Amino acid sequence: MSLVNRAVAEFMGTFWLVLGGCGSAVLAAAFPGVGIGLLGVSLAFGLTVLTMAYGIGHISGCHLNPAVSVGLAAGGRFKSSELLPYIVAQVLGAIVAAGVLYFIASGKAGFDLGGGLASNGFGDHSPGKYSLGAGFVCEVVMTFMFLMVILGSTDRRAPAGFAPIAIGLCLTLIHLISIPVTNTSVNPARSTGPAIFVGGWAIQQLWLFWVAPILGALLAGAAYRWLGDEKTA
Repeated sequence: MSLVNRAVAEFMGTFWLVLGGCGSAVLAAAFPGVGIGLLGVSLAFGLTVLTMAYGIGHISGCHLNPAVSVGLAAGGRFKSSELLPYIVAQVLGAIVAAGVLYFIASGKAGFDLGGGLASNGFGDHSPGKYSLGAGFVCEVVMTFMFLMVILGSTDRRAPAGFAPIAIGLCLTLIHLISIPVTNTSVNPARSTGPAIFVGGWAIQQLWLFWVAPILGALLAGAAYRWLGDEKTA
């Protein structure tokens, strides 16, 4: 499969992740009477990854996330030379999805970007008012565990065909834990899309949602290389 085809698949997959996950938070989380709440938003993010893993996994590997691409490269599963095209495609997909979401959400009278468009944040912009330090540690640890599940479930020695389920459920669990802390990123592209439209504080705090997930992914890539090495087992 050509790099262009794979990059387009990553664009589409990341578009779906941001539109489905952030869209559920913006449009459905607090809908009167039938709002899906934290549990529903967590499930929505997991379902976007699960459905896309079956839809495009055989084309691009279904990374949908710069941190995942970096972690897979660190774990020896992905060519470092292809990181830039993947990351560009993922970020563009997230930005376009956030734009579509903004267009839909603004079709309701009284819509205000002050709600954040599901942006990630810390301090005053954390859903639970958690500090910068808490947010940083949370994002590093959650991304580390996400990559460990991805690397383990896609290992050639793992049961075939079940990786999308494990990865989707892992992302759901991550959101259940960390939505109150940072609104859950573990994905720099997912954070960048909404931040572009919200501007201000969302752009100012965006650095954390690049640095922490990528650090967690690098640590996981190194850890799984050692843990899964048959020579050291």
